[in-house]
Amino acid sequence: MPADPLNIKPLDRPPDTTVVLPGSKSITNRALVTAALARGTTRLSSALFADDTLAMIDGLGAMGVGCVPDSADGSMTVEGCGAEFAERAGSGEARVDARRSGTTSRFLMPVAALRGAPTVIDGDRQLRGRPMGHQIDALRHLGVSVEELGLAGRLPVRVAGPIIGRSCSIEGGASSQFASGLLLAGGVSGLSLELAADPVSWPYLEMTVAVMQSFGAHVDSAEPQRSAQGRVLTAGGGYESPGTYNIEPDASTASYFFAAAAIAGGRVRVEGLGNSSIQGDVAFVDVLARMGAEVRIDDNSIEVSGGELRGVDVDLSDISDTAPTLAVVAAFASGVTTVSGIGFVRHKESDRVAGPVNELRRCGIDAEETADGFVVRPSGLPIGAAFETYQDHRMAMAFALIGLVVEGVSICDPGCVAKTFPGYFGTLEQLR
Repeated sequence: MPADPLNIKPLDRPPDTTVVLPGSKSITNRALVTAALARGTTRLSSALFADDTLAMIDGLGAMGVGCVPDSADGSMTVEGCGAEFAERAGSGEARVDARRSGTTSRFLMPVAALRGAPTVIDGDRQLRGRPMGHQIDALRHLGVSVEELGLAGRLPVRVAGPIIGRSCSIEGGASSQFASGLLLAGGVSGLSLELAADPVSWPYLEMTVAVMQSFGAHVDSAEPQRSAQGRVLTAGGGYESPGTYNIEPDASTASYFFAAAAIAGGRVRVEGLGNSSIQGDVAFVDVLARMGAEVRIDDNSIEVSGGELRGVDVDLSDISDTAPTLAVVAAFASGVTTVSGIGFVRHKESDRVAGPVNELRRCGIDAEETADGFVVRPSGLPIGAAFETYQDHRMAMAFALIGLVVEGVSICDPGCVAKTFPGYFGTLEQLR
């Protein structure tokens, strides 16, 4: 039963603070997989403890991987299986409950094909509604048995290896999670992966490659080869534990706090993100700079200060998780903001094209959907509203920001933020 709506109180003054944020969900889940497949024991420091990462830990555990999380010091210790992964879980069928975690289901489907026994991968109702067909087709091309136990192209599925093939292709317009899952397994089996067109969310694939390389895998990605169809990535060599692997703060989560500075006219600094970050979503601050915010980036921190905001025309295909956040910032800008390149986010936890448009209209902002994005045409400040979140953590976190500036804002089903940041609303209070 969803909790009562959470009221968001406006700030008494513009924020002026440094915010401490949890580790990246995207990096944590990639590092959990590579550590599980590596030779040796790995300590993941500054890891994220949230529903999505706990789903990954439990999923790997179902396949015989030992992982000891320690929320007190923010670490996870993973007992890597190395060459024994195929036999570690025995001959019985394993069952993985990915809950609502897209990365868990889409990373572990190819990894399960490395086992010597079948694995059933399932999730809750929301995850069962998300498409999996691109990855299912690619795995079958590699000789993997994938049995759809429900609707075609959806969870639940029963996966049985081994991976026989060494090359496959996947549409570039498909979720980058499919390609990342195949690459993670390919670090063990060897894989040449062709992306049939320039892929969406390419920075997420670069993040996958960076984590794999930190664990010793060989990935040809510095200058991706181009065939007549698109990019080709090759992976292999296996994984070796680096001993300790440190995880950056979550750049997608940081986007909400940078946006808060932009719309409230204050200053917010995040330590641990900077020029060397492997997360593509740090580029969100470049969009804020184009809109008129002041941005300072150094080796280990990013700081955003508010300014006179103006609308922009921007392609968010590489940083699509920030689309709801930008929709909120656009509501406080002068002029029109046009967002394109994100048609594929209609199939995320919620429809992240329709959802932001609906909620902006709810608070009096003119907005409309386009084929691959949305347009925002503000004519004044938003008005207070009770925002629907569609069981989507990013919708909840983004639209809560309006309440920092406007009276009368509440967030329905605020608990959905537990998917990636259980402490979000408490950390938002740091801005006071």
